[in-house]
Amino acid sequence: MFGDFTATDRWTKKQVHCVYQALIVAIATRHADAVDIKFLVDGNTVWVALPHPAWVEYKKRTGKAITDSLAVEIAGHYLQAALQAGEGLGRDMYSLTVEETLAHLEAVVSAMQAPAAV
Repeated sequence: MFGDFTATDRWTKKQVHCVYQALIVAIATRHADAVDIKFLVDGNTVWVALPHPAWVEYKKRTGKAITDSLAVEIAGHYLQAALQAGEGLGRDMYSLTVEETLAHLEAVVSAMQAPAAV
């Protein structure tokens, strides 16, 4: 769903193309307790940082793990929402809280479980 998507920037009304590129554990690159997910937004690098404690909290609440592919979906869902809300073009890093991460995870899971439109 969010490996390759478009979003419309709220202020410019410009349609931007977003493509997932990489997932990196941020402890190694910037000494942060997060997973950084890289997208290209109209060719420009944009990172979405998901906090590691969200993995622990989700496991505690549900007994399930956040997989790499689910993390990409969470980050993409957030990025699309941020762009559409006008929080966007020109930023190169977004950092989510645990609760924001879990809210976007819930939205992604709900969308995946919803019956397909006919």
